[in-house]
Amino acid sequence: MTNKISLKHIGRLIIALKVGLVIFLALKVLVYSDTSYSITFDSTFLIFVAAGFLAQIVDGALGMAYGVSCSSLLLYFGVSPAVASASVHTAEVFTTGVSGLSHLFLKNVNTKLFLKIVIPGVIGAVIGAWLISDYFDGNMVKPYVSGYLLLIGMLLIVKSFRNIKPKEEVKRVSLLGLTGGFFDAVGGGGWGPIVTSNLILQGKTPNETIGTVNTAEFFVAFFSTGVFLFFVGIDSWQIVLGLITGGVVAAPIGAFMAKKIKPKTLMLMVGILIVAISSFTIYKSLM
Repeated sequence: MTNKISLKHIGRLIIALKVGLVIFLALKVLVYSDTSYSITFDSTFLIFVAAGFLAQIVDGALGMAYGVSCSSLLLYFGVSPAVASASVHTAEVFTTGVSGLSHLFLKNVNTKLFLKIVIPGVIGAVIGAWLISDYFDGNMVKPYVSGYLLLIGMLLIVKSFRNIKPKEEVKRVSLLGLTGGFFDAVGGGGWGPIVTSNLILQGKTPNETIGTVNTAEFFVAFFSTGVFLFFVGIDSWQIVLGLITGGVVAAPIGAFMAKKIKPKTLMLMVGILIVAISSFTIYKSLM
């Protein structure tokens, strides 16, 4: 199966799904158009553009933090966890699509690894999106996941100062994808920190891992967005459009940075970022 699926096939599927979502959202706005869909291009909109740009630069280069950064910003502005996650994932479909296409163009993607994480990731994301939409408070599990990621980040920092021995095969990849997809949907972010950090820790090359995980993230975001649109709906279009605008511009830049930065430097940067995000999340949960 791996031999039959090429980078071109993945790229074409990304484009087809993005076009389909654009058509769906356009029809939704036209058919159900009312005051809730009005968008004001003011200073608040520019804040969301800047947030989307900075978050995607980091996500494209280091394979994580887009969802976490954007979700934290939305929660700060008083948006509920379910609506924040729905808004971020809707924007993320477009930003990760451009990021994925950029990584595919730069050949940062391992097709075999991609197939192992993308299907379990989608399944986990759909389950997580369904639970947080109707039954579950994602904030309850954040401190525990963050504690685990804090340890992973520390290990990555230590490992970045040692000789890196790349591995072709890594363990429990499908379970990793399932877990990453689930917590990404439940917490509004977490796919990159969970999947990217664990794969690099097990010995996968950072540049290729980041590109592969970023490309798979498009499909995770796409299907979780479908669940959110069905159960929650999207009415925060100013936020979504701002995040999309900034993220789409930044996506190719982040992918290029991932291609050029040395593996050991990438590993160190990923480790530091995970420790910072996890520590901040734990601190907020204790306040």
